[in-house]
Amino acid sequence: MDIDWAALGSVFGVGLVTTVTLVGLFTLGLIGLSKQEQASAQGGSAVLARTGAYVCFALCTAAIAYGIYLIVA
Repeated sequence: MDIDWAALGSVFGVGLVTTVTLVGLFTLGLIGLSKQEQASAQGGSAVLARTGAYVCFALCTAAIAYGIYLIVA
């Protein structure tokens, strides 16, 4: 049995980058929602923070759906 170390390293690298990116996007979404609550409490408009948060959550959902599509197809 021969292990292709380059392919294993490539899969590990892509998995690591994807995981960090998804966690980062989700974190930005949570920060956007918390900024929205702060702006609402101070009497300001929080449309930009809420929209940014929803975009981050939508990108996370799209990436997860694409991953599931790759696995199933």
